Amino acid sequence: MRKLSDFKVLTFDCYGTLIDWESGIMAALQPLLDRARPALAGDAALEAFARHESAQEAKTPRMIYSTLLTEVHRRLAEEWGVQPDESEDMRFGASVPDWPAFPDSPSALGYLKRHYRLVILSNVDRASFAGSNRRLGVEFDAVFTAQDIGSYKPDPANFRYMLGRLAEQGIALGEILHTAQSLFHDHAPAKHAGLATAWIDRRHERLGWGATMPPPTDATYDFRFASLAAMVAAHQAESGL
Repeated sequence: MRKLSDFKVLTFDCYGTLIDWESGIMAALQPLLDRARPALAGDAALEAFARHESAQEAKTPRMIYSTLLTEVHRRLAEEWGVQPDESEDMRFGASVPDWPAFPDSPSALGYLKRHYRLVILSNVDRASFAGSNRRLGVEFDAVFTAQDIGSYKPDPANFRYMLGRLAEQGIALGEILHTAQSLFHDHAPAKHAGLATAWIDRRHERLGWGATMPPPTDATYDFRFASLAAMVAAHQAESGL
């Protein structure tokens, strides 16, 4: 059985793993939710977001994420019977830099940076990620976004792109541990690409899948932690630190 210390590179999903996107999404959706009839509970709103986001990513894989979110907001307003408001749609699209980091993310990343190369593979655009990166307080060794690749996870092309770029740097497949919350977006395609994975199960105390689509039934992972801090603690225990 492999250990965390066997790997040299951690490739991260960002949103849902490092950034608390569900809190950010709900805060940015609140003006729309206040006008929706009937009123929606939090997870019902997140599940509607997941449906529309996933469908839009599949339909327009080259659309910049901030623009894609603008369209998702418009579609949600239509579904919920709310009068359309283009300026509100655009504010939602621009909200990613406002989404908060999980409280443990900056310190955990600071620790992990001392032991691994850190890489981002994210379903956003470069400008949106730059805003989030300021909240995380660490310099990543590489950042690959949907804008760079021209498709959105779980498209296998995103993992092929990342692995190709890392191979150019002399990094072998077996040296990489893909670290993510979403079984749908990340673990299923990462395992198909031959990667080992660590599930950061941020929703371990909640039912359902929230802002991500349900995963395929064959989704698996190699490690599971309730938080990034728990992953750090496991690494420290392994290493005797």
